[in-house]
Amino acid sequence: MPAPYDKHRAQLKAILLAWGMPEDNAEITAEVLSWSDLHGVDSHGISMIPGYDGLRRSGRARMDAQPKVVRETPVSALVDGGGGLGHVPAHFAMNAAIGKAKAAGVGVAVVKHSAHFGAAGYYTLMAARAGLVGMACTSASGIQVAPTFGKQARLGTDPWSFAAPSGDGVPFLLDMATTTVAAGRIRNKANEGLPTPDGWVLDKDGNPSNDPLVAKEKGGFLTSLGGSPENSSYKGYGLAVMVNILASCLSGATLITDPMHTKKPVGMDIGHFFLAIDPGIFRESDDFQQDVASFMGALRGTTPVDPAQPVMVAGDPQWKHAEARMKNGIPVGPGLLNQVRQIAQAAAAPWLLD
Repeated sequence: MPAPYDKHRAQLKAILLAWGMPEDNAEITAEVLSWSDLHGVDSHGISMIPGYDGLRRSGRARMDAQPKVVRETPVSALVDGGGGLGHVPAHFAMNAAIGKAKAAGVGVAVVKHSAHFGAAGYYTLMAARAGLVGMACTSASGIQVAPTFGKQARLGTDPWSFAAPSGDGVPFLLDMATTTVAAGRIRNKANEGLPTPDGWVLDKDGNPSNDPLVAKEKGGFLTSLGGSPENSSYKGYGLAVMVNILASCLSGATLITDPMHTKKPVGMDIGHFFLAIDPGIFRESDDFQQDVASFMGALRGTTPVDPAQPVMVAGDPQWKHAEARMKNGIPVGPGLLNQVRQIAQAAAAPWLLD
């Protein structure tokens, strides 16, 4: 049965606290994870708990890590994540970028020595809620994607997000992997014993597959956005390279192509990138936001192919999910729920989702 949002978030925080995460960090991390589930980004919420538990147990993510600024200018900050989960340093870095943009018009922050940070859209939405344009991207820990024409994994899902405030109060929010789908969506299919749709994964020989385990356990690959060279997978490949240049090359985080990237015995070294822009440095902010609202309204007003499926803009599906799930609760598949219950019990965390 779907759990109320508050109870869902409380369960996440209880597990994080039981793992030894400080109160403030557990609050932020639980907020980011529960935001993902509330908004229908099920690949980046509670479904991450088994993976995070594995990182914790192996020493590859410190629960007590605290981010700190190690290099700074009036418009930039380099943040060391301390080898912990990425939600807290990402939140810290985007707040730094927002503060600098409020003062100087533009703020940029990058993070090194971090781990998975959840849904990129959470952080760009922070900027949009502050009246700023926000951009974010992150490198990845898992090497799961072959370059176009390649038969060897070199890249991750390498997500990208962009958000902008709107005069009607409904921000534009794009959050996308540079693969056909995020790895978490494939993981969710595996958790429930379901096949993946056509075009999501390739086997080790580069042939299409519907096996959700093929990319993780059987030598296969996720497909770059586009799916194949014939369908312009070079675009997803190029975007992934751009993400790694911004998130890793700028921050000094380990490149995903470095053999040591996934073999460090202690901590992880994923890189993140955050940009905030104050539209007021170019024109009146209210005028900018009204143009954004007008543009999105015109797009939504496009005559649809199917009257039952109106045209939307990025962010609309998330707002609809949040409205429905705040009312009806957040669903969790039985396979995943059982995994999380066992993890909570092993950590002596209270179980709140029955």
